[in-house]
Amino acid sequence: MVKRHNRLLVAFHVVSDAFLAALAFVLAYVLRFETGLLPVWYGYPPFERYVNVLPLIAGLVVFAYYLQGLYRLRRGRSRVDDFFAVFVGSIVAVVFGMWATLYFQAYYVKDALKQVGALEVSQLVWAMFLALNVSLTFASRELVRQALERRWRAGIGLKRVLIAGAGELGRLVADRILEHRDLGLQIVGFLDDRAGGDHLGYRGLPLIGTLAEAGEIVQRERVDHLYVALPLDEHNKVVQVVEDASREGVDIKLVPDLLQFIALRARLEELDGIPIININDVPLQGLNSAIKRTVDIVLSAVALLVLAIPLAIVAALVRLTSPGPIFYDQERMGLDGRAFTVYKFRSMFQDAERETGPIWARDNDPRCTPLGRILRRFDIDELPQIWNVFKGDMSLVGPRPERPYFVKQFKQQYPQYMLRHKVRAGITGWAQVNGWRGNTSLEKRIEYDLYYIGNWSLRLDLKIMWLTLIKGLFKHAY
Repeated sequence: MVKRHNRLLVAFHVVSDAFLAALAFVLAYVLRFETGLLPVWYGYPPFERYVNVLPLIAGLVVFAYYLQGLYRLRRGRSRVDDFFAVFVGSIVAVVFGMWATLYFQAYYVKDALKQVGALEVSQLVWAMFLALNVSLTFASRELVRQALERRWRAGIGLKRVLIAGAGELGRLVADRILEHRDLGLQIVGFLDDRAGGDHLGYRGLPLIGTLAEAGEIVQRERVDHLYVALPLDEHNKVVQVVEDASREGVDIKLVPDLLQFIALRARLEELDGIPIININDVPLQGLNSAIKRTVDIVLSAVALLVLAIPLAIVAALVRLTSPGPIFYDQERMGLDGRAFTVYKFRSMFQDAERETGPIWARDNDPRCTPLGRILRRFDIDELPQIWNVFKGDMSLVGPRPERPYFVKQFKQQYPQYMLRHKVRAGITGWAQVNGWRGNTSLEKRIEYDLYYIGNWSLRLDLKIMWLTLIKGLFKHAY
């Protein structure tokens, strides 16, 4: 029943996305040519021309959303993830739509039709379509999300979850599910061969049977998902649990007890037919790396041009308000552990570390100049690092670079710390937009940095840039 509902929901999204794309394209035409809000310089194209493009637009949007994974239903997808999936998918559809109409116009339309622009679409219409389509589609999905969450809070449509293993790993799974009740998951209990003591239950969740009873309990409790979270010393029991549960047609999710080893995303490889798990796989390689670098070059070049005058004004203020150089350069560690020089506007008095040596910056740091406090409050002192991005020392998004002095200490205390250097350091990052910046928990910063490295995507980069802009006005570094 649940799977049938999922198929119906996917079908609804496909039809809805296609319809809203067509509607957005029609509205874009009306806003451009029928409302008089914008001047028309080259005449009014017939509406029929745009109607002819509607099937292409609807198909491209659905295909682009499919590429973005919007039709793979995941209850853990956040609203921000949904927005950026819709946004990037719509951009892809527009790019391919512009290319397709121009190509078809140039090579397949007869000369007589070319003269009247049979498939030509206004660039302003494309821009309006992009904005309208993102708005309409995201609003539609938000309404569906709210309707589903209301059902789940009312106890309707919940997926029943059974956890095999009541040890530390199983309890970790239970904690995550209980912390995200908006996922619509309901834990019915644990399976475990250990009985007595604190293994009788956890957070009000009962121990309802042994591992040998997995098949029977899955059927009796009408379980939708079985999470197998057994420790390494019980790996011999995993196969039997999976076999017993598989006979009941339940979805089985295996949680490997390798969390102490896996720092980045694990990937299944093959060695002449032998399955191998690569526990530190990095998706930011090859084409992905080239795409990220291209985005960095383009955006940093645009930023340097747009911010040239503001940067010059800040530089003049730094020079006039305190003695010393305008820029503060410092050695940091970047990609593959290579050192580079990072640039900032000087926010501290000259020779601020002469007596203390390298130390962490802190709130209300007495070493800061009055102007420096303002620069740090709004992260303006970091703007010269755009030049580091353009040069290739850094990226717009990535783990924040640290000084070699501190790196030597951290890599001894935290074995996973050096994995942060598998990608270019960034001006902003996943840890920073989640509040782990400055003199905060290093363990948490490493955790968030490694999540970013293991789950990199262009959409995640865009999401972090957006959150940086939004949160930058309300949070401050020190």
